[in-house]
Amino acid sequence: MTTAKGRATGLRTQLWATGHLLRSRMIGPMRPDRYVGMARILRRYGPHATTGFALAANRRPDGIGLIDERGSLTWQEIQERADALAVGLATLADGPPTSVAILCRNHRGFVDAFLAAGRLGVPALLLNTGFSGPQLADVLEREHATLIVYDEEFAGLVADARARIEGLTEVLSWVDDETATREQPPAELLIDAHRGERPPPTRPGRVVLLTSGTTGTPKGATRSGGGPEELAAMLERIPWHGGETVVVAAPTFHAWGFGQLVIGATMACTIVLRRRFDPEATLAMADEHRATGIAMVPVMLERIMELPAEVLDRYALDSVRFVTCSGSRMRGEAVVAFMDRFGDKVYNSYNATEAGQISVAAPADLRHASDTAGRPVTGTTLRLVDDDGNDVPVGEVGRILVRGASEFDGYTAGDTKASLDGFMVSGDVGRMDADGRLYVVGRDDDMIVSGGENVYPVEVERAIGELSDVREVVVVGVDDEKYGQRLAAYVVPARTEAVSPDDVRAHVKSRLAGYKVPRDVVLLDELPRNASGKVVVRDLPGVGS
Repeated sequence: MTTAKGRATGLRTQLWATGHLLRSRMIGPMRPDRYVGMARILRRYGPHATTGFALAANRRPDGIGLIDERGSLTWQEIQERADALAVGLATLADGPPTSVAILCRNHRGFVDAFLAAGRLGVPALLLNTGFSGPQLADVLEREHATLIVYDEEFAGLVADARARIEGLTEVLSWVDDETATREQPPAELLIDAHRGERPPPTRPGRVVLLTSGTTGTPKGATRSGGGPEELAAMLERIPWHGGETVVVAAPTFHAWGFGQLVIGATMACTIVLRRRFDPEATLAMADEHRATGIAMVPVMLERIMELPAEVLDRYALDSVRFVTCSGSRMRGEAVVAFMDRFGDKVYNSYNATEAGQISVAAPADLRHASDTAGRPVTGTTLRLVDDDGNDVPVGEVGRILVRGASEFDGYTAGDTKASLDGFMVSGDVGRMDADGRLYVVGRDDDMIVSGGENVYPVEVERAIGELSDVREVVVVGVDDEKYGQRLAAYVVPARTEAVSPDDVRAHVKSRLAGYKVPRDVVLLDELPRNASGKVVVRDLPGVGS
């Protein structure tokens, strides 16, 4: 039974959320019929990823919703394309597919496919564009995919998967020559053939996001939306405004980039996409379209700051109010350099595919400590505990537990995240400072036990990263017969022969305890990364099986 105290708390939460939605102009003056349409959409779709696109079309049907390398689309055109593609997909086999797998880069075809899956009421499986052939086949097989929409550049990968998966229906998304004859139908032809048609109404299917899978096969994850409170918690920290323009450079198949795409639609912002990330092109798009926000992953910000000064000088980013990053750890020096040049506009978000947004570091937080993940967002509670489940003191490292506004529905394989006293075990470890800022030290299973001593790689990486001649570094544990594990540092020099393994070891020894000095220092031209910018540990020399 709901108590009076509970009702009062719920009312305060609703008022708080409404205030932030109003201030961000997500809710604003509209014709009465628009409000009626909004209510109808919310009843039909509920808190789903497709809801924001429908709301934007109701609110700004003739407003520009998306800009990519093929031009622009209004919000109404986006809805009409989704309807037409859904009808087209349902005609390709014996009735609608049981799921729609999507292997697309950042462009309109990705949006078409995931909205069409929603129209058909079937799961949309967002696939990593950096998959190898065996990984793609493994995921398609595990998730029982019956139809895949993919960019033509991935035809070879799909052909490999086809050999293992019988009856897989294929549709091409981005093609360079739409007039060429192909065995697989291009999505654009299906849209043209069924323009003006609509599929039967149904509740939208779930969106299946994949974990990064940097150490193993990615897992499929689904999460129940937290409603307006979850959106308001983000708007409280990051200055999105409705109806403006946002560049989404982060890959849209990844939880972070997909979330930014959905938020942009929900805010009826014009979303600017480009298939492949290019550091200078991202700056150019922001200036050309007078964007007020840019969403990217940390390595993208780092690549921008590696551009020559004369290139950076061409762009002002004076219209930009926020650059929001997430997905992996940010290099502090790159964050500071970006803010020194373009202003205090960087917001670092700590998220998890399973938990959504956990904390945000605002520019003031990053000025205080460039490696902080910031403070928990409203509605999210954190605990840091030891191996026995006891809270650790301020400043000490513990496992990060999360309880937020949205619920993790579990992995598609049937398993779920561990929990403790109603909190989800994030799998990360970190510490809190006296001001309530969170610092993520690494993954729980990243800890290296070498000769009986516990070492978290991030502190060694930070020490090595202090060297001006080091561009990038990752530290991992490798098997060792004598010590159980030993530290191995993989270093990308800033320039050829700029730093030696002995230089690296000597610097770490001058900063940290002797047992934290890496015995192996391997110089690489680049670190193996997936499409979302995370280092793929299994692909490092001497690590992968």
